Amino acid sequence: MLKNKAVRVVLVLFLAGILVAGSFSGGFVAGHYYTFGAAVLPDVTPIATTNVDVTQGDTPQDLQTLFKPFWETWQILHDSYVDQPLDNTALMRGAISGMMQSLGDEHSSYMNPQEYSDANVSINGKYEGIGAWVDTTGEYLTIVSPMKSSPAEKAGLQSGDEIRAIDGEDMTGINPELVRLKVVGPAGSSVHLRVSRSGEDQLLEFDIVREKIVIPSVTGEITKENLAYVTITTFGDTTTSDLHRILSDLMPQHPKGLILDLRNNGGGYLTTAIEVASEFIGDGVIMYEQYGDGTRQTYNAESGGLATDIPMVVLVNEGSASASEIVAGAMQDRGRAQLVGVTTYGKGSVQNWIPLTDDQGAVRVTIAKWLTPNERTIHKLGLTPDVVVERTTEDYKAGLDPQLDAAIELLLKP
Repeated sequence: MLKNKAVRVVLVLFLAGILVAGSFSGGFVAGHYYTFGAAVLPDVTPIATTNVDVTQGDTPQDLQTLFKPFWETWQILHDSYVDQPLDNTALMRGAISGMMQSLGDEHSSYMNPQEYSDANVSINGKYEGIGAWVDTTGEYLTIVSPMKSSPAEKAGLQSGDEIRAIDGEDMTGINPELVRLKVVGPAGSSVHLRVSRSGEDQLLEFDIVREKIVIPSVTGEITKENLAYVTITTFGDTTTSDLHRILSDLMPQHPKGLILDLRNNGGGYLTTAIEVASEFIGDGVIMYEQYGDGTRQTYNAESGGLATDIPMVVLVNEGSASASEIVAGAMQDRGRAQLVGVTTYGKGSVQNWIPLTDDQGAVRVTIAKWLTPNERTIHKLGLTPDVVVERTTEDYKAGLDPQLDAAIELLLKP
């Protein structure tokens, strides 16, 4: 899979980010959100940042008139603000940030140089931190999904949890990206979180020891019922090859059916999502990318899938996002598999990451929405399963998995 370092197109939910450090220099992978290494789409031609008529017809005089209040304000600050000298770089970045915020789109934003550097790290599956996908676009840093067997999952963090305080410090009014940086840290260190959870009257307290986290993107086995059970935790650099290898091992064992578990999968590379879906869908549309001018790009299944005929069920939950929703939506719309679980996260917009000159960071701009094969939009809606099955906190604590049980029952039904 090619990656264009100049311009990266991402399905930001992905991921969201990952609460990890180490190989990310304290950053995330991906997100919803914006994710570092998030759902990266195919390479595109770099977008020029100079000599571009961004005004769609305005003349130089029009521009001079338009920006007159801006430069007047700039001069007033330099002439009159009490604390001198001013940091011109900070003023410039603040102006860009404000311009992006004025769009009213939580996924269009400015990334300063450090944030952009963090966001360009690949999803390599090795991290240090608490191990959770997070959303940095709301008022509070929000857990999208804890990674399986991570400190976050072991501590009991759940999708939708909002981090209100860290080590006794109130996070109200603090940029969620800065909050994220306070949560990440080296393996062996601990962090105390106070969390708001829907349905709970009081804030919940969690003491979490950060760990080195190694995440296999794909695992698979044959169950006692002779079903292939495949779990994908992220859509990263090695997911396609890992999945192909595992299916090459499982399919010759002639399982009766296949369960694809996408629960708590925060997303990843779009190209990987198309490749994964192609292992199960032999041909035809996987998704559409719909642009503001009405045009669209169609993504079709690639040939060579190893499991295009076997009966299937896909497990999803509120932590299934972005690239996971692309795969699950295609499976549902194409009639390839039923979805079992609860409504997915609902991340379905596409962003361009456009670097600014002189290493001044980048702007992330929403340029499209993706649609399922039946032209359904998932953004802010999510996918509704064909069979709705909850998995409660009590189920988790008791080691019960009614969603997986329901999937097995569906596949074994005569």
